[in-house]
Amino acid sequence: MIRPYDPADREAIISIWRAASAVAHPFLSEDFLAQETENMRNIYLPHAETWVLEHQGEPAGFIALLDSEIGGLFLDPNLHGTGKGRAMLTHARGLKGALTVEVFTNNTVGRRFYDRSGFTETDRYMHEATGQEVIRMRLE
Repeated sequence: MIRPYDPADREAIISIWRAASAVAHPFLSEDFLAQETENMRNIYLPHAETWVLEHQGEPAGFIALLDSEIGGLFLDPNLHGTGKGRAMLTHARGLKGALTVEVFTNNTVGRRFYDRSGFTETDRYMHEATGQEVIRMRLE
């Protein structure tokens, strides 16, 4: 089931984000991740259109949208490869149509997911806060 985010989901969502980030973003510093955790609580979740994927009645993933841009799509790593990430993506496409996303070049998990989902690269740039290269992608 995919449902709208409720503020009561906040800590579960942050826990999912941290676990998935440990898999997808091992190249990011702990200081950066700590700051992003606070940004999740105070900026990203309150301002994004966030949808929560439930598995066995509990939050197991989420997709956060800023208009038609995916601000974040994260899934409990134990559920990677089960089609649940694709279900969230399909849900977002149904709401928004064409989508864009940015993914770190070194995020092989995310890049593989977006490549397999039909996204194509439109740009690259250096993420100032991390010094990491980012790929901007689009799905028509």
